[in-house]
Amino acid sequence: MNNKITVIVLCLCCCSCASKVPFKKDRPFIYLTNNSKFFLLPAEDIENPIDNGQYISAYWQGMAFFFLVSVKADKAGIEMSLVNEMGAPMGELSYRDGLVSFSSPVFPQSLKPEYIVADFQLCFYRASALRQALEDCGLSFENTENGRRILRGETPIIEIDIEKGKNTVRLVNHLRKYSYTMEGIFE
Repeated sequence: MNNKITVIVLCLCCCSCASKVPFKKDRPFIYLTNNSKFFLLPAEDIENPIDNGQYISAYWQGMAFFFLVSVKADKAGIEMSLVNEMGAPMGELSYRDGLVSFSSPVFPQSLKPEYIVADFQLCFYRASALRQALEDCGLSFENTENGRRILRGETPIIEIDIEKGKNTVRLVNHLRKYSYTMEGIFE
């Protein structure tokens, strides 16, 4: 009788445990390539907390975009507020508890905010966590003298240059043909 009670109590304890991180299949993801499903990393994998303003210059399909972003990123999550150069609101992004939300009066609803979070993670999350996540989706991660590279085979698909002395981070996505430069304090 005592053994049955012990087994029941153990089963109840195991079944009632709550997990802080959703199962991988439930986590948001993006496609870094047409076949490479990159699951967003948990907020705990950030390398160093960030709480500052950044000036962003982005280039896509021959067009240039400039805006300011207030970023608060730490082990609890990522919060971003975007404004244009005149100070008009452009959007709010949040990544907390494995959920991404984005609202914007300017950007099209077809914009997937998970891509913004993924690019941010590629720039500012721990190399060991990125390396594992990228290997899981068939890509490789490489630290370089000035930053990071994500490769498909021997071909770089994303290059990130980090110039800490100039407080500049530049991401170039060769595959999707866009780039942006972030200027702020990243140390």
